[in-house]
Amino acid sequence: MSWTWQKDQELQTAFHPSREVQRLSRASLPSDTAKLAEYLVGKTIVRRIGRNRISGRIVETEAYPPGDRSGHAYRGRTARNQTLFLDRGLAYVYFVYGTSYMLNVTAEEPGVGAGVLLRAIEPLEGISLMKRLRKTDNVTDLARGPGRLAAALEIDQRLDGVDLCANGPLWLGTAVRETAHIGKTVRIGITREVGRLLRFFETGNPFVSGPSTRKETVRLASVPTRVRHSSPVLPSREISNKRGASQ
Repeated sequence: MSWTWQKDQELQTAFHPSREVQRLSRASLPSDTAKLAEYLVGKTIVRRIGRNRISGRIVETEAYPPGDRSGHAYRGRTARNQTLFLDRGLAYVYFVYGTSYMLNVTAEEPGVGAGVLLRAIEPLEGISLMKRLRKTDNVTDLARGPGRLAAALEIDQRLDGVDLCANGPLWLGTAVRETAHIGKTVRIGITREVGRLLRFFETGNPFVSGPSTRKETVRLASVPTRVRHSSPVLPSREISNKRGASQ
């Protein structure tokens, strides 16, 4: 499937998101982390800021399942990562590199630490507000990458623990259109368990932050680890600065 991407004003004219997007129930979310990461591709993330509403299609995710050495939950429950252990469908937010917040969706059952990093969205509503928050007019780059995504949705530590399946400032919604083929490849910018195919994305979508076609995916998987770590969105760092959903 392929698209012709129009001007940003046209992104919002094909449907009425406020009428069509319904909140996802917790029961609808797969408890398995990898399955949840794949399931979320094509779904909608909705952010309310006062009277304003921002939303976007999730087009890229990464899974950080239980026991994954690149995840924040690997060393057990702490004050910093306790949200990961509460239940699936909550927002897990943390700050990295002294510059960016990361938005994750918790996975698995209560007591099991795991999560899904939201890496990129395709803007739907509130594009003008996103531009102001991101200080750019480049629509494609508004939320292409986890740090940019968080900035475009005005995500910060206050949203850590928010129930994404309830009415509130941030929630997950149903898809607004059919999702194209979902690709799978290794995760970006990590130094542990680098060979696991736990990054999911809508193939051919220009809002994806990393490789978005089969050809690019094969190329990424064949690049030596120390080269692959140089991410164009956020540079790789060790343990405390990991971009994954746990550590």
